Amino acid sequence: MAPESASRPETLAVSISRKKKSIGWDDLIGIRSANVGPKNTGKVAAAIAGGAATSLGLIIFAFCVRGDLLDVDVMAFVAAKLAFSLVVVGLSSVFLTKLARPGGELRSTLALTAVPFIGVMILATLSMAADPNWDEMIRGDQWLDCVVSVPIITIVPFATIMLEVRLASPVDLVRTGALAGLVAGGISVTAYALHCTVDPAPFVALWFGGTSILCMLSGAKLGPRLLRR
Repeated sequence: MAPESASRPETLAVSISRKKKSIGWDDLIGIRSANVGPKNTGKVAAAIAGGAATSLGLIIFAFCVRGDLLDVDVMAFVAAKLAFSLVVVGLSSVFLTKLARPGGELRSTLALTAVPFIGVMILATLSMAADPNWDEMIRGDQWLDCVVSVPIITIVPFATIMLEVRLASPVDLVRTGALAGLVAGGISVTAYALHCTVDPAPFVALWFGGTSILCMLSGAKLGPRLLRR
C-alpha cells in the first residue's frame, strides 16, 4: 500500500503541471477578464475625470490662470492650445479604457494617438516658415517653467489613473503604462495651457508636445512595475 499511496502525490503533481502547460494566451486573457466588468473601466474613466479636476484646481489655486484670458485674441490662441491637449486626452483615454481590460490590446490601434502631435507639428512648421524669428518662438520665456510644471501637475492624475488601471488587470503593461502616462500628461498640459502666456505653435509643438511624450515614456517605463498584480 505504501508505494501506491506515495505515487499518488507524484501523479497529482504531473497532472497539475500538464494543466498549467496547456493554458495558453487566450486562456490567460479569459481568466483575467472574467474578474473585470464594466465597473472597472468606469472607474478608470472616473479616475481620469478626477485627475483632470485636481490639475485644474492646482492651476487655479497654485499657479494662477493667466490674467489676459478674457481678451478675444488671447482666447483664440488658448483655444488652439486646448484643442491640441484635449484631443490628446480624448484619444488616449479611449484607448486606455480598452487596453486596461484583458484582451483590449488585441483591439487597439494606438497609432491614432499620434494625430494631434502631427497636426501641431504641421502648424509649427508653417509658422516657422512664415517668421524668420522662429527660434524666439520656440524658446519663448516660459519653456523652463513648462518643462518643470507639467511633470509636477502630472503626478496626481498619473497616480490615480494607474491605481484604477491596475485593478482592471491589463495584460500589456508597457503599452498600458504608456497610455496612462499620455493621458496624465495631456491632462497636465490642458491645465497648464490656462496658465502659460506663450502662444506660438512652435512653442506648443515642442514644449507641450515634448512634455506629453516625456510623460508617456515615463508611463511605459513604470507600467510593468506599477501595474503588475
